[in-house]
Amino acid sequence: MDGASLTLVSHPLCPYVQRAAIALSEKEIPFDRRDVDLSARPAWFSAFSPLGKVPLLLAAQADGTEAVLFESMAICEYIEETQGGSPLHPGDPLTRARHRGWIEFGSSILADLWGFETAKDAVAYETKRRALIDKFARIEAELGAGPFFAGARFSLVDAVFAPIFRYFDVFDAIAPTNVLDGLPRTRAWRAELAMRPSVKGAVTESYPARLTAFLETHDAWLLKRAA
Repeated sequence: MDGASLTLVSHPLCPYVQRAAIALSEKEIPFDRRDVDLSARPAWFSAFSPLGKVPLLLAAQADGTEAVLFESMAICEYIEETQGGSPLHPGDPLTRARHRGWIEFGSSILADLWGFETAKDAVAYETKRRALIDKFARIEAELGAGPFFAGARFSLVDAVFAPIFRYFDVFDAIAPTNVLDGLPRTRAWRAELAMRPSVKGAVTESYPARLTAFLETHDAWLLKRAA
């Protein structure tokens, strides 16, 4: 990718986009960002994205062609394998495989978060809240002294969980969810990630307002609890 120009095709709220943006920033790779309206996908985006989802990574090659990558972890793995800078995966194969497993666990939390934030009644809200509490308890048991998932070195697992924790910055400002109560290591990890420049830069200042607007559009029970 020497000499390539990179464009991250994104959506302002997408946590999967944030993974890729964080990985690029951690590697100190310059890139452009192009947001798309997923409710009115442009033709060029539909042609490039087999699944109709963000992120995409467009890499303009030296021979004039443009390579297109889709799926966030395929993008992150490609960045890790082709770029210098601090490694974002462990060198040991067993540890690396375990990290990939926890990345998938993070994706399962995002699925629960979708149900949580779009819940329209108390029963659905509480069901997803309990699912999140159970999963974060598993994370708490896995964490060590920190400050990151695997200790002193920032990894792709951190890039996956930082956007997850960002949701709660907005949710808990609306109405306390208490999802992370009694989880001191998880809370410390969340606080450390929130201060990381790559994490801060993965979204714009409009993120909280956009997420709140999303909740309003979906008639979220979380907003009714705050009323």
